[in-house]
Amino acid sequence: MYNTLTDANALRPAAAGADDALYRKVSLRIIPFLFICYVVSFLDRINIGFAQLQMKQDLGFSDAMYGLGAAVFYIGYVLFEVPSNLLLARFGARRTFVRIMLLWGAASVAMSWVSTPLEFYILRFMLGVFEAGFFPGIVLYLTFWYPPMRRASVLSFFFAGVAVAGVLGGLVSGWIMRDMAGVLGLKGWQWMFAIEGSPALLLALVAHFWLQDFPEDAAWLNQAEKARLAANLGLEGQDTKARSSHSLSACLGNPKIYLFAFVYFALTCGSLTLSFWMPLMIRDVGVQDVVMVSLYSVIPNAVGAVGVILIARHADRKARHRKYFALCTVGGALALLALTTQPASLAAALALLSMATVLVFSALPIFWAIPTAQLPREARAGGIAMVSSIGITSGIVGPWTIGQIKTATGSMNDALYILSALLVLSACVLVVGARRGTGAVR
Repeated sequence: MYNTLTDANALRPAAAGADDALYRKVSLRIIPFLFICYVVSFLDRINIGFAQLQMKQDLGFSDAMYGLGAAVFYIGYVLFEVPSNLLLARFGARRTFVRIMLLWGAASVAMSWVSTPLEFYILRFMLGVFEAGFFPGIVLYLTFWYPPMRRASVLSFFFAGVAVAGVLGGLVSGWIMRDMAGVLGLKGWQWMFAIEGSPALLLALVAHFWLQDFPEDAAWLNQAEKARLAANLGLEGQDTKARSSHSLSACLGNPKIYLFAFVYFALTCGSLTLSFWMPLMIRDVGVQDVVMVSLYSVIPNAVGAVGVILIARHADRKARHRKYFALCTVGGALALLALTTQPASLAAALALLSMATVLVFSALPIFWAIPTAQLPREARAGGIAMVSSIGITSGIVGPWTIGQIKTATGSMNDALYILSALLVLSACVLVVGARRGTGAVR
């Protein structure tokens, strides 16, 4: 028996090393491409944060009108997110992602021709409809490949992608709006929508040839590698495609879905505020040039892009996801509160924005490791989409509310107080309500 135990213990590092090599192979195949797609999607979603620096003046939009336009996106997004994820479960990720990217790319480019508030609202709504299901589709898709103890690390790349989109927006959007203004008679913001919306159309065509729906469909994996992936997911002897089955009633009757949805609502209130309003917050410190506003916004987003990956990996390694979530959300809340004290310098404001960005954005992949582990398989496709769609109603409530507060008071302080309280409450709810789950997620 001693020899048997010794042999088994000796094999564990080798097995772990083999798994690491296998998941590196999987990740190199699917993560870079999906990362690029997600960066483009988020850039097309948030670039009105930069467009507002010109668009509001050109079209006569108030802060409240702009806030409503930002919020309308999420009405379409919320209404169609669950149906889109159920369609992915039925028809596969490849066809679903192709459809989503083609339609959102077309809607984003069409934003170049907006001239009235109604057109602005309609196109923002349609962009939400077309993009709905992309992020929860990615979350669901990754559960087909990765076990729970690896998901926060993998998902961290996509939330780093949110920060990367902010970096690209800062580097590219300001330049386009300033230096392309007047070319072919178009405004700078019109060129920005046209240029930044076009890559989605090309990526849709690439997705058709690059992605496979399930590991067993991947010609770039051998049979032993496919079997190992299935074993790590606890699916030996089962058809992987059985995971595409779903039950809407199983979702509606699961109370944890509503708990997770509230936590995600509070968390995205904070992250979307940073994404949409950061350019304006930097301008309010005293930076007036549109290009300089864009360049300064790179700093918090670059810090966030690196930090989110490092923190999520540490949470996976320690298998203490609820603890790390609480540390990130409470820390982010304190950074937002510090911003209300009117930092004395641009450097202080950027430091606080960087701290808030890295902590709030790091909480996102850590959060998603928990519901993907705790929701039952039959409720996973619809459940992930329900958590995301209910939670992302923050995108309807948040921008509109902040626009109203800023229009009425001339300051974002009251909004930052509310956001800080929500982040702290989300930590309390998740720590208490989501007790130790399955696998290594705690």
